[in-house]
Amino acid sequence: MKDAGSITVVGLGPGRFGLITLESMAAMTSGRSLLLRTAVHPSVAELKRRGVPFTSYDSWYEKAQSFEELYHAIAEDLASRARAGEEIVYAVPGSPFVAERTVIFLRERCAREDLELSILLGMSFVETLYGSLGIDPVEGLLILDASDVSSVPSHFSTGALFTQVYNREVASRLKLALMERMDDETEVIYLHNIALPDESVRSMPLYEIDRQADTDHLTSLFLPHDNFQND
Repeated sequence: MKDAGSITVVGLGPGRFGLITLESMAAMTSGRSLLLRTAVHPSVAELKRRGVPFTSYDSWYEKAQSFEELYHAIAEDLASRARAGEEIVYAVPGSPFVAERTVIFLRERCAREDLELSILLGMSFVETLYGSLGIDPVEGLLILDASDVSSVPSHFSTGALFTQVYNREVASRLKLALMERMDDETEVIYLHNIALPDESVRSMPLYEIDRQADTDHLTSLFLPHDNFQND
C-alpha cells in the first residue's frame, strides 16, 4: 500500500505579488503539485510569467449548486489526492486563516483521516485595509461576510468591514439589510483593488453601493462607526 502524501496550504496574499510570503513562495516553487482554489487573483499573472506550473478549481464553480457544496468538494478532492500519495501545495486568495471555508473543511477532514496537513501564515487583505482606511483595529472592528446577510447585527458598537462583496447582487442584498438598520444616506466607504496600483477607496451614501460598475471579488465595504447611528 502506498504511503499517504501531504497537503501544505499557502496564501496568495491580498493582491500584489510582493505581499506573498517567502515561505509560501518557496512551497509553490518546490516542485510539488500546486493547486489553486481560483486562478482569478492578481498574483497569478506573475506565477505564470515565472513559469510556475499549477492547476485550479475554477471549472468546479460552474458545477456546484452552492459555495458550501463547492468548498466541501474541493476539500474532499485534496484529501483524496493526499490519500493516494500525492504531495500537494494548495493556494488560496489572501491568508489561509481569514475567510477561507475550504481550509476549515480541509482541517476537519485531515484530522479525521490522519492526513498530514501544514498551513503557512500569510497576509490577508484585512491587513492592507488598515493602511488604506487609516484605522487601528485595536479600537474595534467587526469583520463580516457580505454574502451572509443573516450575520448582520441589529446594532453596531464598532466600525464594520464587509468582505467578499462579489457582485452587484451581493451588494444589493447587503444594502437592503443595512437599510433596515440605518438611514439609506449613511456615508459608507467602498473599497476596490486594495494594495493594487489602481486601488480605489471612495465614500458614498449607502443606497449607492450596488450601483458601482467595478464591483467584483476584490470589493469590500467599510462602515465607520462615527458615520452612523443605530436606531
